[in-house]
Amino acid sequence: MTQVHCTRAQTTVLQLLRQQPEPISAQALYTLIKKHQRIGLATVYRALDALKRMGKVQHRVTLTGETLYNAVERDRHYMTCLDCGQSFPLNACPLKGLEFSLQHSSSFTIYYHTLEFFGLCEPCTVQDR
Repeated sequence: MTQVHCTRAQTTVLQLLRQQPEPISAQALYTLIKKHQRIGLATVYRALDALKRMGKVQHRVTLTGETLYNAVERDRHYMTCLDCGQSFPLNACPLKGLEFSLQHSSSFTIYYHTLEFFGLCEPCTVQDR
């Protein structure tokens, strides 16, 4: 991967994302950053977009349409209930082997992948009976 230098805003966004235990929205990230430095919401969105294109940040979209971001090192995958909208993280990534194989067998550079299963959680399944 080509070494790309980050702007100050990109570095700040990435450092803060790496500190988050769970994916976070751009708005929530903006709120955390502006406690310590002056930054605009548009700058946070631009930084997130640039970091995605560098392969340092990934995102997922919730059932409500909210986009959540996390650092690629915090590779998380989910099972999401279509009824209550709650997401349950998987303990391991079932795609690591496939990603490694694809990365080394093609001329395509993979930065990250996403995986999400949709269905009903146990409480919602019982409730629907």
